[in-house]
Amino acid sequence: MTGPKHPSDLAREVFVAPGVRTPFVKSFGPYARQSSFDLSLPVLREMTGRARPDLMLWGQVIPDPTVSNLARDLVFASDLDCTIPAYSSVLACATSSVMAIQASGMVGSGGTHLALVGGVESMSHVAFAVKYRVTERLLAEFAADPEKAYESFAHLGREDYDLPTRGWPSRNPDQSMGAHMERTAQQMGIPREEQDRWALQSHQRAVAGQDSGFFTDLVRPHAGVQQDTLPRRNSSMEHLAKLAAVFDRTGKGTLTAGNSSPLTDGAASVWLGDREGLRRLGIEPAVRMVDWEMAAVDYRTEGMLMAPPRAIPRLLARHGLRADEIALWEIHEAFAAQVVANLRAVADPAFRREKAGVEFDVGKVPEDRVNPHGGSIALGHPFGATGARMLSQTAKELTPMASGSRAVVSICAAGGQATVMLLQRE
Repeated sequence: MTGPKHPSDLAREVFVAPGVRTPFVKSFGPYARQSSFDLSLPVLREMTGRARPDLMLWGQVIPDPTVSNLARDLVFASDLDCTIPAYSSVLACATSSVMAIQASGMVGSGGTHLALVGGVESMSHVAFAVKYRVTERLLAEFAADPEKAYESFAHLGREDYDLPTRGWPSRNPDQSMGAHMERTAQQMGIPREEQDRWALQSHQRAVAGQDSGFFTDLVRPHAGVQQDTLPRRNSSMEHLAKLAAVFDRTGKGTLTAGNSSPLTDGAASVWLGDREGLRRLGIEPAVRMVDWEMAAVDYRTEGMLMAPPRAIPRLLARHGLRADEIALWEIHEAFAAQVVANLRAVADPAFRREKAGVEFDVGKVPEDRVNPHGGSIALGHPFGATGARMLSQTAKELTPMASGSRAVVSICAAGGQATVMLLQRE
């Protein structure tokens, strides 16, 4: 899927302003008893305490079978104005990113000047599903004799459930995201040391950001947690080298718990608005969403997380930009190997021509401009919240830069998809 052909085709001026988020924590930790509603509500209340949005989009990836439209249910649960339209979308790790793209098409028309976008994941709370044959039997029993149907639950066994034994996979993949990425890393010859070095850098930058106060106005204490708990101050190459491979235990594996993003709980938000919308927030427009691109690959024949290097060259080429003309790169770190693979492919002329269909030489992404305050490996990755976290972080990082400075936000997603956005400092 391709975005507008040039900046003016984004229909209207749309700006991105930082939102707030909960601290991100390891699943089954401090938020173990917190539902998606519990994590979302304080973020929503603080955001809507600043201004009333005209539209709210809020997403979650791991489904809650009791909720069909999380965003709308949150409007009622948080005592927001019930006349605010709200809906949810899902695109795996890019969920709140794709909702920001959707919101950018609505801001400035239909009476929508300010949109609140965000997402949440409580990976400590995962619903177990019964198999279809069991569902059919239980529904029939409930229709005939509800009491007997309730008694049937006591006799369900392991074979009656669909359990998330492979990390919440899609219906079709034969392997988890980690297993797919392990295969890609081996095919591309990405060494373990390079992956560990990227992971260490992510932690070091996240810790430096905490110490400098960069995250202070982005992260709000929640449930007794003051800041992100996942960045490791004592991480080192020696420590990372001792960790065992987790997706390939044959001796060839290179992906470990240390160079992969962790299971994470948290919620995050971001604003999208036109000039009138930002006036409600009491801030001057600073960061404009210029353009976007989506891409997808057939993960049956390619790496599942290799859609970004198709989207990035298309987006840059459309604007005649080389990678070194982008001042800031925010790239989702599902795995360190994935970031390395994506950057290699962007710079590879053969990949650019054959896979992205781009002749324009976008060059190499300057790695020192990537994730200056850490990425998902260090900060965490609550699926539905990551896009909003990255957009807020990027908007804050880009604001003090010189007028005309640009940023690219790239997020890979399960199912072989990606969203990429181009932002610019006014």
